[in-house]
Formats: sequence, C-alpha cells, structure tokens
Amino acid sequence: MGLSKTIWTRPAEYLRTMQPEAPVLFFSPSLLQSVARRFIDGFPGMVTYAVKANPEEVVIENLAAAGVRGYDVSSPAEMRLVRRVDPDAAMHYNNPVRSRAEIRAAVELGVKSYSVDSASELAKLMELVSPEGCEISVRFKLPVMGAAYNAGAKFGATVELATDLLADVARAGFIPSLAFHPGTQCTEPGAWDPYIRTAASIAKNAGVTISRLNVGGGFPNHRLNGVTPELEAIFDRIADVTEEAFGSSDPDLVCEPGRGVCGDAFTLASRVKAVRDGQHVFLNDGIYGSLTELPLIGVIDRVEVLTPEGKLRTGEKSERILFGPTCDSVDRIPGEMKLVDGVEEGDFVVFQGMGAYSSVTNTRFNGFGELSLATVLSLKL
Repeated sequence: MGLSKTIWTRPAEYLRTMQPEAPVLFFSPSLLQSVARRFIDGFPGMVTYAVKANPEEVVIENLAAAGVRGYDVSSPAEMRLVRRVDPDAAMHYNNPVRSRAEIRAAVELGVKSYSVDSASELAKLMELVSPEGCEISVRFKLPVMGAAYNAGAKFGATVELATDLLADVARAGFIPSLAFHPGTQCTEPGAWDPYIRTAASIAKNAGVTISRLNVGGGFPNHRLNGVTPELEAIFDRIADVTEEAFGSSDPDLVCEPGRGVCGDAFTLASRVKAVRDGQHVFLNDGIYGSLTELPLIGVIDRVEVLTPEGKLRTGEKSERILFGPTCDSVDRIPGEMKLVDGVEEGDFVVFQGMGAYSSVTNTRFNGFGELSLATVLSLKL
C-alpha cells in the first residue's frame, strides 16, 4: 500500500475527484502527532508505541517527529523498521515467546529490554543475552475486566510464577521489571488498578525492587459516538494508584499504546457495491480486509454515508446488514448498522477511527484487498 504524494484537504475532496473503486484509508499526520503529544505530555512515564497496531513507515516517521522515543516491537521485521526510520529509538521486545534466531537478531539490533512469562523463555534469554544494562520485565496476568478482549488468554504468568521469575531475573543480574496488559480498548480508568496493586505485591513477595512497571496497552481510541475516551483520567489514575501501591519505592512507568495513538488518525472509505433488494448493503471492504477487527472487539458506529459527489447523505437512518465483497458468508459486519435510508450503489460508507489493525491485517482473499492510503489535512468529511 503506497502513500499518495498529493495532500488533500479532506476525504470528500479525494472521493469526489478520484472516484475510487477500491477502499481508501485517509491519514491525518497532524492528528497522529497531536495524539502522540497528548500521551507524551500526559502519561507519567515513558511512551512506547506498539508497532503492530499500524507499522506504516509514515506512522513511525510522524511519531518520531512528535517526540516518541520508544517502540514496542514483536519481531525482527518490526525492529528493522524502527532502526531504519528512527535509528536511535529504544526498542522493547515484549513478545514473550521467541525463537533463538529472533533473540540473536534482537541482540544484533541493540535491543536492551525484553519481557518473559515462563521459565523456559527466561532460560533462553539468560543463554543468549548479556545481563549488562539489559532489562527483563516479567509479564503477569489477572482475570480480564473492562476490556474488549482478554490479552491474558495467550500471554502472562500467574502471580505465583511471576514472583519466582522476578526473583530469578534479579539473581541473574538483569534489570528487574514487571509488565502486564489489561486487555484492549479499556475505556474505564479502573481497569489498570488491580494490575498495579498486584505488581506491588509480586515485587514485595519476591523481595525485589523493580526498576520499571510497564502498564501495557489497552488505551482506547474513539470507536463509538456515545463513548469518548478520557485519556487524561486514565493517566492520572495510573499515577495515583502506582504511588499508593508502591509508596516511596514506586518504579518508573512505561506504557505501550497502539490503537490509542494511531486509531483516530485514519478514516476508511469503502464503496457500496450493491443494495440488495433495498435491504442488504454490500461493500468493497469487509472482515477479510480493513474491517478485520470488527467481529473481534465490536463495531465502530462513527459511520457516515457520502454520495459519489462527496456530499453527506442526511435523513432518517435504519438498521442494515452489511456484507463485505468476498464470496464467503462469514464476510459480514457484526449485527446491524444504522445507515441513512437513502444509501445507494456507488455511495461511500465512511468509518472513522480506523487507524489500528486495518491496513496491517488487510488480506487479498478472493482477489480483493486493494487498499490506497491518502494524506489529508483534516479528517472532517
């Protein structure tokens, strides 16, 4: 997916002029940088961007320009991307399971921070990584609460195991830290509370003063009209609970937002292929394309319809079933979505808040999946 060299004023201008038959992601660099600075200024610690959410080079370039100096990387490919775009940035390799070849690549690329959630993976790191100036964060898990899905279903040690691992990390001479991930799209500030308090308990029981506490991702972007994320309230809650739980030995804090940083900097425009018998709406994008996440964490209702001339359709709305373009019956947007009654073939259905897990999860199934990226000064339609 290439970035257009032309900078457009707004999505409607592009759609009216270009009449694209394939989906388009509109990117606002100014909005991305604004959200990044909101994290840098508000979060009480180091902000590291989770590259997996959107690994477009233009995203990394704009985050570096905004002042982001750290990145959460999950593979050597992501490490090489960061080194190419922002050579001096810190990289935290927080995918807790790695092959030996991947660990060697990380060492060669200068990674000095890792996470683990098992004794076997800790043994690998001890075998291949020098402890000098190197941090290992033990990742633990709790029963999920207040998140769209459970990150602990795949990763995270139990509290008991995390206590043992933390003690082992300290004895081996690594910089001991703790990490957790509260889940995704956490709109309630209290979602972080039990993890922070548990981290303090783990450190105390292990007899270790931790250097840093990585509070993970989970920071939300704006997906629903009725739910506006209050990032500053989350930042303040994290700071207050950390001070309360750890007291004078409170660690430095790290966060690794993905969607919370990039989600609102992109808007997706898909085109209506057909309105079947006045009811079902078929789009040229779906769950095998840029809308992959919708069945996993719920729909985005910040949706509008534009005519081929780029005019906003207004009027009464009705619930519609939306299908993607592939010849597969599961290619359907979950539930029903309210669209303006006058929606017609050739119209554009525009989804806001689509910067995370859209371009990177887009497939070519059934020959669909062509996706353009256009830069705009504003995402206002």
